[in-house]
Amino acid sequence: MTQKIVPVIMAGGRGTRLWPLSRAAAPKQFIRFIGDKTLFQKTLSRVSDPALYEAPIVLTNEEFRFLVAEQARELGIGLAAILLEPIARNTAAAVAAAAALVRDRFDENTIMHVLGSDNEIVAENAYFDCVRIAAATASEGRLVTFGIQPTEPATGYGYIEGGEPLATGARVVARFIEKPLLADAEEMLAAGGFYWNSGMFMFSVRCLLDELRTYAPETIKAAGEAVANGKTDLDFTRLDKVAFAAAPNISIDYAIMEKTSNAAVVPSPFRWSDLGSWDSVWKSGTRDEHGNVAAANTTVVNTRNSLIMTHGVHLAVQGVDDIAVIASEDAVYVGRLEDSQDVGNIVKMLAAAASTSQLTETHPTSYRPWGGYTSVLNGDRFQVKRIFVTPGKKLSLQKHHHRSEHWIVVKGTAEVTIGENVQMLRENESVYIPLGETHRLANPGKILLELIEVQTGSYLGEDDIIRIVDEFGRS
Repeated sequence: MTQKIVPVIMAGGRGTRLWPLSRAAAPKQFIRFIGDKTLFQKTLSRVSDPALYEAPIVLTNEEFRFLVAEQARELGIGLAAILLEPIARNTAAAVAAAAALVRDRFDENTIMHVLGSDNEIVAENAYFDCVRIAAATASEGRLVTFGIQPTEPATGYGYIEGGEPLATGARVVARFIEKPLLADAEEMLAAGGFYWNSGMFMFSVRCLLDELRTYAPETIKAAGEAVANGKTDLDFTRLDKVAFAAAPNISIDYAIMEKTSNAAVVPSPFRWSDLGSWDSVWKSGTRDEHGNVAAANTTVVNTRNSLIMTHGVHLAVQGVDDIAVIASEDAVYVGRLEDSQDVGNIVKMLAAAASTSQLTETHPTSYRPWGGYTSVLNGDRFQVKRIFVTPGKKLSLQKHHHRSEHWIVVKGTAEVTIGENVQMLRENESVYIPLGETHRLANPGKILLELIEVQTGSYLGEDDIIRIVDEFGRS
């Protein structure tokens, strides 16, 4: 195969099924569960072979745009484009918009590989064999999906029945099956020839657009206009909101894959999980001799078949079996692994109460295009934060109407602008920014800048920021 593939990565989903680590503003694709990469970064790594792939296109939303850019930068992987969806419209409109962009930048014969950013996949030889089979099948005019070889009668996935074999190694799709009852899933597993629907696709731009014109004309019209009327903003392409909002809210499966006569499935034996619950995280993890999956910073004693994870505090677990213990910076979840599908009910209860709703939305640590901050302590008329700034980055030139700030540098070198004065601060040095004074913080060094910020005043909300100059285009 000489033609390279353009990967299109879907990274805009929000969700809290893996609470307390996953939150609405910090969904699972951007979380490090076990290991040093997030699921999004693992997805980027799978499409980083320059002999096989062009630079990826990522679809996300306004809220996650800097997370996408920063996590790609951490890996040193360049992105062809970051498409920002102005409103949620499911996968059909998103894929159609990506296809319009690929057509404009390449041509209609280009092969697209559409994949989610929130799956756990073991990308060994079997995986790339399937990618090559899919590409060869797509080159012959098929719309290809990857069907995961089932390992159990799971009822949480849709299924695909494979039909007659094709010369490439794929099979014609006989039918798509909604999430089945357990008895039906057991019957399909015993019969063979049925696969879990992975939500990954491969097709040429030409074939996709032809099928969209036939089965989803409103979608292709809206997506094409959204791209044509889109605006470039720094490294981002903002799809036109009015045009994109006109697209039906429908998945690519319902829009065309279940209707077309050109669908094919690649039987895929590689390890795959959608990580939709804590028990699926346990199943996909590397278990010790007692059946436990335990992250770093944990101590596990006399415990079996359990998932132990923590982000922050050291977690010690003793004398329990078959449970999930998950600790974030500000919350802990404990429950039976078999009940972990029901975490959503707890999240709804937390979201309904004013005192706990924030626990479902954000983490104490928030990420920004320049670095981020962690809320350390909140009180009446004061707040303490840890601020970290990436080398070479700077915050906006700004001022506040209701608070003053004290900055103490604990690591690295800070370039501080206060009014007309610019000064350098090093470790153990501090500075005071009066209420209403124009100021800016920058990291001119080569290591991460860390400082402690103490805010005092009558109002300490994040919306009390008046940006005067901002290199990231924020108002």
